[in-house]
Amino acid sequence: MKLDQQIQELVDGAPQDGKTPQVVRAIAPVLEQLARRLQHPQYYVLQTLDQHWVSTTLRNRTQPNLEKTVIYAFPRLEDAAASAEARQDPQLMAMPIPIIQLLFQTTTLKFVDSIVFLDMPGNLEAGTEIRCQDAQALIQAQLQQTLAENQLPSSIA
Repeated sequence: MKLDQQIQELVDGAPQDGKTPQVVRAIAPVLEQLARRLQHPQYYVLQTLDQHWVSTTLRNRTQPNLEKTVIYAFPRLEDAAASAEARQDPQLMAMPIPIIQLLFQTTTLKFVDSIVFLDMPGNLEAGTEIRCQDAQALIQAQLQQTLAENQLPSSIA
């Protein structure tokens, strides 16, 4: 599915409260900009049976006190199934998630530092990391700009 179709689905699925669809449209350029850095229109994310995304805590090899929590986004179902997490827990499921929806979720992830997008099928070693904090900052800046242009109600930002 194309990015503009994914954005429209996000707008259509937003609460029709008079504000949320406007917010989604306002941040759409940021979501699209981030999505264009990636290779696939959807990724597979491992989930528990109760639909919680599986996160992984990574520690720096040379400085073990430095750590971050990431969610891996896999390009294919086979790649998700081949991950260490999936091999350790047969109860996990890999669910396809459109890239725009996945990036939109970065605004709500509180205990996750990054999403690592593994773009090369069969390669679980290299990926593109998008830090949630960076995505949130870009989205907030876009909202402030749109608000300054008087295209959003002031109660949003």
